[in-house]
Amino acid sequence: MDITSSHKYSGKTTGQIVLEVVRSAIRRRMILDAVTSFYIFRTDNQQVLAKGVMGYDAAKDKSNEIRKRYGLKWDQVSFKSEKGRSAQSVGTGNKKSRRGVEYARNFNPSKGRRFSGYYDKQGNWADLD
Repeated sequence: MDITSSHKYSGKTTGQIVLEVVRSAIRRRMILDAVTSFYIFRTDNQQVLAKGVMGYDAAKDKSNEIRKRYGLKWDQVSFKSEKGRSAQSVGTGNKKSRRGVEYARNFNPSKGRRFSGYYDKQGNWADLD
């Protein structure tokens, strides 16, 4: 199926289609930035100064505030998105599979995989490692 034969793009020029796709990608990125959790750190010693700041603009404002408070230069303070921590996943530490086994965020280096276990009917934790 050709992209120009789709009903959504019928009667539009290639330039208009490209512009619409780019605008859609920008909107998607803005939404993702609004619900992404960021952490702020010093670039010279990698010290984390703040965690869990929601949204790109809030992280930018908070990093500027921290920079001014501690008298740091512009290139000494930066921020990055916290991997795996968005508005939907904040507060959930473990992931579940279909069988009820939970896998922790922490990696078990001696086993070569994540810590795993499950809760029994009484609510007790059973370790599978």
